Amino acid sequence: MDRRKRYTRMVLKESLMDLLKNKPISNITIKEICELADINRSTFYSHYSSQYDLLNAIEEEFIVDMVSTLNQYNFSKEEEALKMTEKILEYIAKNSDVCQTLLSENSDIHFQKKGMMITQEFIFKNWISDSQHDRETFEYINIFVVSGSIYVIKNWVENGMDKTPREMAEIIYNFINRGLSNIR
Repeated sequence: MDRRKRYTRMVLKESLMDLLKNKPISNITIKEICELADINRSTFYSHYSSQYDLLNAIEEEFIVDMVSTLNQYNFSKEEEALKMTEKILEYIAKNSDVCQTLLSENSDIHFQKKGMMITQEFIFKNWISDSQHDRETFEYINIFVVSGSIYVIKNWVENGMDKTPREMAEIIYNFINRGLSNIR
């Protein structure tokens, strides 16, 4: 992709992200995105079919980058799971503006669902064989842990990341592995 196309896509993404800070995706128009990006509608449509298509591109870019970060670790080992959680939180801290916007009420709920599916795949793919629960019970546990973790992370970002990624990783990791009885 040439430099002009990369630039156009970048300003479109930045414009949508700016608009999402103040209003829901369903209320954002192509006209608003184009005005903020200082491009015409035909240029927009040469890259994306709708504001939802543009949002999906932003989400996919974020997820691809996150997955490449996760692929660097082996999550079947206990110490690696803690390190992986810390690395995810470091990644989120580094990209907190994007994360906060994509996890906000103004964005699309599909991003959270995609995040849950990826986290389930990476965190739990090796745990199912060790589990003493049937697959259905395991799925419920999986959903509980992953959705809870996502909302803890969302709250952490919204609160200005008042704890370090390491501290948050330990909180999440200890709760997942040791439950409420370990929290003091």
